[in-house]
Amino acid sequence: MTTVVFLLLPGVHLLDLAGPAQAFFTAGDLGHDYALRYVSGAAGQDGALASAQGLPLLVDADWPELGPDDLVVVPGWRVGSAAAWPHVSEPTRERLAAHHAAGGTVASVCAGSDALGQAGLLDGRRCTTHHAIQDQLAARHPRARVVRDVLFTTDDGVVTSAGIASGIDLTLHLLAVRHGPALAARVAREMVVYARRNGTEPQASAMLRHRSHVDDTVHRVQDHIDAHFARTLPLAELAARAGVAERTLTRSFRRATGLTPLRYQQILRRERAEHLIGHGATVESAARTVGFQDARTLRRLRSAATDTP
Repeated sequence: MTTVVFLLLPGVHLLDLAGPAQAFFTAGDLGHDYALRYVSGAAGQDGALASAQGLPLLVDADWPELGPDDLVVVPGWRVGSAAAWPHVSEPTRERLAAHHAAGGTVASVCAGSDALGQAGLLDGRRCTTHHAIQDQLAARHPRARVVRDVLFTTDDGVVTSAGIASGIDLTLHLLAVRHGPALAARVAREMVVYARRNGTEPQASAMLRHRSHVDDTVHRVQDHIDAHFARTLPLAELAARAGVAERTLTRSFRRATGLTPLRYQQILRRERAEHLIGHGATVESAARTVGFQDARTLRRLRSAATDTP
């Protein structure tokens, strides 16, 4: 089981907290155990903590024991001026730094990046925050490399996201890294949100890149292809699973993703093969693993390397 510690400070924004918490909770419903804990980052704070929206939240003063596979997430808070930035207690700053030094991941949403900065974790690293406070963050932490106009950044185990709802994008990224993009796509679908991309940077996987639609029939077919892309999947089989005619499925799939089902499957095969080759497999063995009868098809797809229909 993975523990996720949400480090809360006075004035926390509810959606900064609720979006990531819901995403991890949904991943748990889909078979990946996450224990969610809520800890105060302010000195002497225990019991009820006031959110920016007025809803009181119960927090613990004591941290659970954490390992390298566990996560710490700092949701943001309401910031009106430099004086409004809360002070993170020294023991909390030390816990943040120690968790990262031990190989753990620390993440923030919106103004929560300032807590990472107070712990020294932004020095020399790429980071982001809500567009309205990017200048303030850069002034408070001059050694940080503040990246503007992206949804989230990752740099050496430090993951920061922009404002409010971008915490969901951050969490989908963390789930994709840990469990694969298919799970992230399923969580996004359960939460009825787009599996969006990181600003101007390309998506890491076709499983996310071609999921930004709301056609439930196509999503179900993609779920099946994602799980079985290494074997032959006749169009008739996919249409039967969707309960539609083959021609209808092809039209719907192309309209939603820009691809045919076969082209989508080929892209998944190619990306999986690239991963295997990057980890030492030969082109021939990678081709066999992903379902090609020989390496020639894989070589042709790698040469084309375009996700056009």
